[in-house]
Amino acid sequence: MQSDPLDFERCADVAARLILDADGLLVCAGAGMGVDSGLPDFRGTQGFWSAYPALGAARIRFEQIANPDAFASDPRRAWGFYGHRLRLYRRTRPHEGFGILRRIGAGLPRGVAVFTSNVDGQFQRAGFGEQSVTECHGSIHWLQCARPCCTHIWQADTVDPEVDESNCMLLSELPRCPACGGLARPNILMFGDSGWLPARTDTQLRRLDRWMARVSRPVAIELGAGSAIPTVRMYAQQSGGALVRINPSEPDVGRVPGVGIACGALAGLRAIQSALMRVKFSANPDGVRSMGGDDASG
Repeated sequence: MQSDPLDFERCADVAARLILDADGLLVCAGAGMGVDSGLPDFRGTQGFWSAYPALGAARIRFEQIANPDAFASDPRRAWGFYGHRLRLYRRTRPHEGFGILRRIGAGLPRGVAVFTSNVDGQFQRAGFGEQSVTECHGSIHWLQCARPCCTHIWQADTVDPEVDESNCMLLSELPRCPACGGLARPNILMFGDSGWLPARTDTQLRRLDRWMARVSRPVAIELGAGSAIPTVRMYAQQSGGALVRINPSEPDVGRVPGVGIACGALAGLRAIQSALMRVKFSANPDGVRSMGGDDASG
């Protein structure tokens, strides 16, 4: 079922019923999830250059700077880009939709797990347990050797980048690998990346598989995941349960049982929150049931 702009409330009600029939919530989030927190999603070359005008002036596209070759050829510019993003993500406050998802998950017997292509760490910042989050493209908050000389992955807590934003250049010291002293880079899967160390993400994926095996009636809420890089959309579609797809331009769920809601992440989650209250009240006007749950740990 695809959402009709004239029937927004009905689609939200369908989503609420799918959630209430489930025993576990799988959150699948793409770049559009962060837009309502004020984060750029780099949609299209012009959108990316608007966010990073210095790169636009140099005609450097996203796939060129988000690339291990950039660290080899121009490490201060590559770290100017990633250092700016690291500082941005550290100071960004997740929007209220994250809290709505946490409360929905807490009301289901098997709780909530997250599968996201975002590298910003916003789910953890919003209070989701580290054990419940899978970051399929890695995280900017973790580093690795750029060579790499070893398989070590470490947290970026001690990195405090100073960036000349007008030129997208790192002014402070380049982060270094503690093993070899060479250049460090974010533990993120970049374009054309044969040197990414996937061990942390692999551990997360195994943990998510164990959680999925315990859930008999999953519902996937997919937010802001486009079809250009369909990793998140494909995972949500193949989760084995109902799908609630919240997307302003690509809400169609195709042949997967579920409903699409044509709007941004926060607007869709607010609508679902209201619908859950309506549906639960209509089913039990004398009071809604007490709800509790766990998360994807273990």
